[in-house]
Amino acid sequence: MSARDFDAWMRDRLAEVERALERWVPADAPAGLGEAMRYGVLDGGKRLRPLLVLAACEALAGAREAALRAAVAVELIHAYSLIHDDMPCMDNDVLRRGKPTVHVKYGEAQAMLAGDAMQALAFEVLTPCGDLLDAPPEAVGVDAALQARLVALLARASGHAGMAGGQAIDLAATGRALDEATLRHMHRCKTGALLQTSVLMGAACGHPGAREWRALADYGAAIGLAFQVVDDILDVTQPSATLGKTAGKDSDANKPTYVSVLGLDAARRHAQELRAAAHAALAASGLADAAALAVLADKVVEREN
Repeated sequence: MSARDFDAWMRDRLAEVERALERWVPADAPAGLGEAMRYGVLDGGKRLRPLLVLAACEALAGAREAALRAAVAVELIHAYSLIHDDMPCMDNDVLRRGKPTVHVKYGEAQAMLAGDAMQALAFEVLTPCGDLLDAPPEAVGVDAALQARLVALLARASGHAGMAGGQAIDLAATGRALDEATLRHMHRCKTGALLQTSVLMGAACGHPGAREWRALADYGAAIGLAFQVVDDILDVTQPSATLGKTAGKDSDANKPTYVSVLGLDAARRHAQELRAAAHAALAASGLADAAALAVLADKVVEREN
């Protein structure tokens, strides 16, 4: 896939995801809640997770409606996690995606509620049906068994075995020295689980065989960890204006990172090793067209913010 072809593919998919978010994130939630939700998720972010969902679905010629819903759901989970992570009880950050964090803009209580509502909305989007108060539930456009599988994948990646568990480890590790194996486990949970699951949710929208599923799981694990390794590198090499968030926060808070554990040069080499592992997994998958996934692996490692 040429750079021009990928850019056109990405523009089309991002526009599709943005329209869906605009449609499904309510503006009319009560007492200003909708405004806070939309502020937290619209008009910002790389949308890497939705792109992974759609690219994996397309590699397997999967169900488009289900994949779009999965793409929106995973972005809602990601955005809710950022809202909560930025709060004073967690990372206490004031800048996200180049603008004030949700709790700075709307207050801590509204930020907490916005995150809670976005988490619930993610699962509502994954399980489309008619008005539950007026009629029995009837699936709309997405097979009920697929709905259940997507919900299970996203719930596991978001909860104690994934993102929330990783954040708990991160908070407990502040000020402590970690070895590389423990650091890797923390980031596979905190960051990697949701990225890997984005790939697998897209794959689930098709009909993957065991070989394809295992290869895509390996691909997702590699880019999930690579994303965090690069994040740690950028935290010490890029200014806040480029990152869109406060640079140097982790070192200032005495948090263990790949740079603090391995050193900057070794962290950079590890990111390249993980990129190679992602490409090797795609090669082993036997998929006829995984070009978009291959380019996304490169983008994860080459990014500057």
